[in-house]
Order: sequence, then C-alpha cells, then structure tokens
Amino acid sequence: MRIGTIVNYAGGFVEVADEIAELEKVGLDIVFVPEAYSFDAASQLGYLAAKTSTVTLASGVFQLYTRTPTLIAMTAAGLDYVSGGRFVLGLGASGPQVIEGFHGVKYDAPLGRTRETVEICRKVWKRERLEYEGKHFTVPLPPEKGTGLGKALKLINHPVRDRIPVVIAALGAKNVALTAEIAEGWQPIFFMPEKAGDVWGAALAEGKAKRAPELGELDVFAGPALAIGENVEHLFAFVKPMLALYIGGMGAKGKNFYHGLATTYGFGKQADAIQDLYLAGKKQEAVEAVPDELVRSISLIGPKSFVAERVAAFKEAGVTTLNVNPLAENTAGRVQQVETLAGLL
Repeated sequence: MRIGTIVNYAGGFVEVADEIAELEKVGLDIVFVPEAYSFDAASQLGYLAAKTSTVTLASGVFQLYTRTPTLIAMTAAGLDYVSGGRFVLGLGASGPQVIEGFHGVKYDAPLGRTRETVEICRKVWKRERLEYEGKHFTVPLPPEKGTGLGKALKLINHPVRDRIPVVIAALGAKNVALTAEIAEGWQPIFFMPEKAGDVWGAALAEGKAKRAPELGELDVFAGPALAIGENVEHLFAFVKPMLALYIGGMGAKGKNFYHGLATTYGFGKQADAIQDLYLAGKKQEAVEAVPDELVRSISLIGPKSFVAERVAAFKEAGVTTLNVNPLAENTAGRVQQVETLAGLL
C-alpha cells in the first residue's frame, strides 16, 4: 500500500510545501492538491514540483466543466513535464453548487463529459492529430459552429509520457462503474472497508468487466484521518464536522448520497438526526450527533495495534493508497504520524 495526503485549503503555502518535502523523506508517495473554489491547483502543483523530487503530484481534483478537455490535457502534460513524470490527473465533476454557483457554467451530463474528456486527453498525450466527434465535445469545431478556419492540430511538444494516470473522484453507481472501466484510479469518500462492497461492489464489477487490460489494476484511494497513539479518540472531534456537513447539508432529504451512504453503513437513524439538525440550522448539534463508531470505522485513529488492524481491513477491501489526513498540532507531529504509518505497511 502507498501513503498519500491532501493539501489543506488553509495555511501559508510555502510552509505547506516545506512540510510536503519533509513528508516525502519519511515515505509519502503522493500528494493531492484540491481546487473547489479556492486557488487553482495547477499553480500550486508547479511549485511543489520544484520543491520535491520523488513524491507523485496529483490534482484533487480538476473540475470537468471549468477547462476544455484539451486544456486539461495540456495542463496535465505540462505538470508531468515540470515534475519529471510525477503527475497524476485527478478529475471530478464537482457539483452544481460550485459549477453553476461559482463558475456560471451549466452542470449537465457528468458521465458523458467524463468519458469524452478522458478520451480526448489520451489522444493529446499520444500527439495524435486531434479529430474528435462526441456528444459533448467536437474538435475541431465544425464550420457551421465557428469561422471555418479551425483545423486538426496535435500537441507541439513531446510529452514526458504518452499515458498520464487518471484518477476519478466518483461516488454514484454509474460514475463508479465508468471509473472502473476507463481510469487508472478511483477516489471514493468516507470509505468503510467492511461495507464498501455493499455500496460500490456491483458498480466496480460492472466497470472492471469492460476494463482494458493495459489500464492494469484499479488504484483505490481511501481518505482516512490518521492519529496513531494512546488516548487519541478526542481527535474524532476533528472528523465529525465534515461528516455532519456532507450527511446533513449536501442535498435535500431523499437526495443526499452521503446520507444514503451512512445509512448503508448501518447508521440510518443517526443520519436522519444529523440531517434534521443540519437542515434546521443547528449545525453544532448536528456535529455532536455524529456517532464515534462511524468516525472510528472510516479512520485510522487509535493505538498502533488498532491502526494496524484497520490498515489490514482497508487492504482486504481493495484499497491500494491510504490518502491520509494526519491529525497533529505541527509539522513534526504530522511527519511522525506518516512515518509511523509507513512502518505498519
């Protein structure tokens, strides 16, 4: 198993980059830089490429609707170039709250756009003359939709690699099936090893049945919080606000995937209570309603022996990369957490 982490939106970036360089020394394999509606990820990834030497750098994630497929491909090739072949393209559809609310772009057809974007990216990286006609993207633009001057082009530079790994953040059954079919990696959320098969097993099997052999095995990125030590359960408090936000506030009643996920995990009554409180504006009470057992089951928080058991459970469930959030007060503490985890793998 590999160890990854994700850069936080907050904090000074120079300090964050220095910390990633320290984590690299003790076994960090990959770092994801998020975007959402914060600073763009590409700028930060370029900086990290200069500050590191071995760690893989990943977008976490580039949103499908905010760049053309060819710009996504160019940016990925550029980041792979400046990092010496260490880039992984993390893609995701995000949601209408961000895509329409912040970017002013219509959120539609995430499945079709995902497939076509990946297909176009792979053509660009192979330096094929780009001629593509899909339902959502057509390159070059046909004369009736443009000036008629556009012609098929290919990337000027030779990419470091003609196949940059693609990791897709996917949750719903259709999205997960598509990811297992076309991507090198899959990034779920709130992954509980013992129940993940109940939620995503059928979709993964459907996608893998159509998977091209050259893609290899699907890399699965789980994202547990990490705190190895005695008497660390008080750190559950740092995980609960995110769970309350997603279970309670990401969608309306009956239309919230995360609420359904918690229900499938066996926390239906608690999920109902969290949602009711959150939608009523009682956000702190919603946080307090998140059960310790839910946090424990999706995290790596506890004594070394317990964490070792949980790591084995994640591995048994098919996880290949633990994309951890080390819970510690400072860089030294976070480095120690990652180093300790590396010793358990």
